[in-house]
Amino acid sequence: MQPQSPVKTDNILVLGAGELGMAVLRELAAQPAARVTVMLRAAALDTTSPSKRQTLEELDNLGIEVVSADAANDAEETLAALFSGFDTLVSCLGFAAGPGIQRKLARAALMSDVKRFVPWQFGVDYDVIGRGSPQNLFDEQLDVRQLLRSQSKVQWLIISTGMFTSFLFEPAFGVVDLDQNTVRALGSWETAVTVTTPEDIGRLTAAILFEPERVDQVVFTAGDTLTYRQLADTVDRLLDRQVQRVEWTLPALKAELAAAPDDSLRKYRAVFAEGKGVAWPKADSYNARAKIDTVDVAQWIERHLR
Repeated sequence: MQPQSPVKTDNILVLGAGELGMAVLRELAAQPAARVTVMLRAAALDTTSPSKRQTLEELDNLGIEVVSADAANDAEETLAALFSGFDTLVSCLGFAAGPGIQRKLARAALMSDVKRFVPWQFGVDYDVIGRGSPQNLFDEQLDVRQLLRSQSKVQWLIISTGMFTSFLFEPAFGVVDLDQNTVRALGSWETAVTVTTPEDIGRLTAAILFEPERVDQVVFTAGDTLTYRQLADTVDRLLDRQVQRVEWTLPALKAELAAAPDDSLRKYRAVFAEGKGVAWPKADSYNARAKIDTVDVAQWIERHLR
């Protein structure tokens, strides 16, 4: 099959304005050639909520247009008609949007006249993880990849970023628990994890979108890749403390998940403990090869915890 010629990227629709969506929108709005629009649900346009009003004001200041539609409740045909007015579609609607939404958006994109689609796959390497992992939502991501790879009408890009850096420090996740002065290893101390901050994902996504030769491929970013032992050592060194170190083995995490099979945090712990498809060398990442500086875990700690 002949490689497809690149598409124009000057008319972009971003789905969602959450933490990741706003990071992507800010960077795209800074591109002089781009006309950027964001799709929000009607509820997000409620100007009586201070946080929503603040978001809308920032979008207005950035020169970003707003269109209203609902990924969960609008028909695929309705979404496809909306998407058809744009060259490039970037979805920043994650699993919180609900099960089945990733497949629905992919089908609507393929039904539309959009030329390029960047699905919400800002996470791990689902191809390597494969089907039937502890996190059952990941199978839907593989369905999306299958849909995109089985057609040639719409070009696609997948940007794999690893975990959000901040998630390592989320008390509920349990990896870095500063209140308990504890760092817990998922799987083993030698298990590795790749992380990128949402701000860096925004910068790198904007850069990748404007590289015309990138067509129908998976691009890997890495703010940092480190083992849980390196994570604990970094916390000790920068916060001048000695954390307790607890290893959460894979069998123990799988037993916990079996006891509460609907607990999403237990699903994530088990899949990251397997250590498969959740880490790749930073030296091989898009940002390292392009010599774009990103925030590593040590810098994140310096900025947020010191």
